[in-house]
Amino acid sequence: MPRAVPKAAGMSATPRVVLFDLDGTLVDSAPDLAGAGNEMRLQRGLPALPYETLRPMVGSGARGMVGVALQVTPGDPDFAALRDEFLARYEARLTRESRIFDAVVPVLSALDAASMRWGIVTNKVARYTHPVVQGLGLASRAAVVICGDSTPHSKPHPAPLLEAARRLGVQPGDCVYVGDDLRDVQAGRAAGMRTIAAAWGYLGLGEPIGAWNADAVIDSPGELLQWLAMP
Repeated sequence: MPRAVPKAAGMSATPRVVLFDLDGTLVDSAPDLAGAGNEMRLQRGLPALPYETLRPMVGSGARGMVGVALQVTPGDPDFAALRDEFLARYEARLTRESRIFDAVVPVLSALDAASMRWGIVTNKVARYTHPVVQGLGLASRAAVVICGDSTPHSKPHPAPLLEAARRLGVQPGDCVYVGDDLRDVQAGRAAGMRTIAAAWGYLGLGEPIGAWNADAVIDSPGELLQWLAMP
C-alpha cells in the first residue's frame, strides 16, 4: 500500500500529470538488452550469462551491460568499441522481446479513461527511444516523450523533467515522476516534483530502494492509482 505524502510548497494537492521513466518502469526492455550482451559473449566463445545476472544492470545502459557481460569498464582501451558493438546489437533487436509490463497496461488505460495526461522521460537517447515507444503503441498515447538527448543534461539532472513540464504547459509541482532508479528520484526531487519509486523495476545494485527518499515506494503499478486518489 503506497503511503500518501503531505502537500509541499509549490505542489498542487493532486498531481495533474504523471511522468514515467521508460526502461524498467513502463517497459520491460531487459530481455533485449540482456540478449545483446549475451550475443557478444557467444560471439567470443563465452557462455551466456543467466538473465538474473544481467537484469539489474539494465538501468546503467551500455556501460553497465558491457561491464557485466565482458568485465570491461570505461577506463579500458577496448571499451568504446565494445560499447558501440553492444548498441548496434541492441538496435537490431529493440522490440524483439521488449514489452509493456503486463500490470502497467491497465494503469495506462485508467489514466487515459480519466483524461489524465501522462508522459515519458528517459535517459535512453531518441535513436532508440522512439522506435521502442512507437513499436509498443505508446507514441500516440503519451502526451510528451523526453529522451536522454532532448536536453543538454540527462537524469539525475532535473532538466529533462523540467522540459517535460514546460512542453505540457504545467508547473513541475503539478507532476509526479515514477521511476525504478535512484537517479529518477534525484531528478524528480530536484525538479520540484513528487517522486514514486517503482519496486517492480530493475533497481540496480546501489542503495536499497527504501533509502532513495522517494515520496512513496510502490510494489506494483496498480498502487499508483491508489496513490493518485490520495486526499
